[in-house]
Amino acid sequence: MDRSSVRSGEMAKSTQLIDNEVFRAYATYAAIVLVKMMLMSLVTAYFRITRKAFANPEDTASFGKGDSAKKFLRTDADVERVRRGHLNDLENIVPFFGIGLLYALCGPDLSTALLHFRIFAGARIFHTFAYLIPLPQPSRGLSWAVGYAVTISMAYKVLSKALYL
Repeated sequence: MDRSSVRSGEMAKSTQLIDNEVFRAYATYAAIVLVKMMLMSLVTAYFRITRKAFANPEDTASFGKGDSAKKFLRTDADVERVRRGHLNDLENIVPFFGIGLLYALCGPDLSTALLHFRIFAGARIFHTFAYLIPLPQPSRGLSWAVGYAVTISMAYKVLSKALYL
């Protein structure tokens, strides 16, 4: 079966999705950024455990009882940095996930779609490193802006295709 059964500019039918190269590219890069976002939970847990900085009393139980455990109910700058990075992922990857799906269904050229998906994934991965290392600004801000611009570009394509803008 021809893998490019949906021509550029044509809406995909649900039965064709698995054979649609653009959809497969979207699924690949969506999975990459979603796994990256999930890994941020593990990084947060690692920082909480190594810094002994917890948000909930039950999380401190292995460090003692009563007042001795209360000292671990605190904020830590490193934990908060990781949490902000994770929150930024939620604010950017979730819209990419929805808009990227609609974009993939609008029948863009494979090369254009791959460019969008790769730039977004690269920008989000770089943003994470820029946040966690931390790299000097404007590196983090630029990586955020690049990813955001990609999502806006895809949203424009979706709106222009669906609403004839």
